[in-house]
Amino acid sequence: MTNSATVSPTDVTTEEEAMAAVEDEGLFGLAMDFVGSVEDFHWHDFDAVVYVISGEAAVEYEDGRILRAGPGTLASAPAGTVHRDVPGASFRGVFGFSVDPSSMTQPINKPLSEPDSAD
Repeated sequence: MTNSATVSPTDVTTEEEAMAAVEDEGLFGLAMDFVGSVEDFHWHDFDAVVYVISGEAAVEYEDGRILRAGPGTLASAPAGTVHRDVPGASFRGVFGFSVDPSSMTQPINKPLSEPDSAD
């Protein structure tokens, strides 16, 4: 499993700009409101980015580190990044996925007990 997620500042501040940036990167875009809930650590078998438009995104990693991203930031995580959402963290964001959301394997949140096919 990997844990190389990053957060970086960006000039992208609107949903339209974020969707254009995601499409320019060749990713599948999805704008949505998100609220973190109580969940187990998990991973995904796709790369993902999120441009935070409003609110604050927060994700916890197995080592206890919490990554926070506010408006005007880009969070990026490669496939296999083990994480869980911070309960109550709430934001509007534009997500970019390396696979079409309609073809994501199920469950989307892969349990840690499942072999990591992303490596």
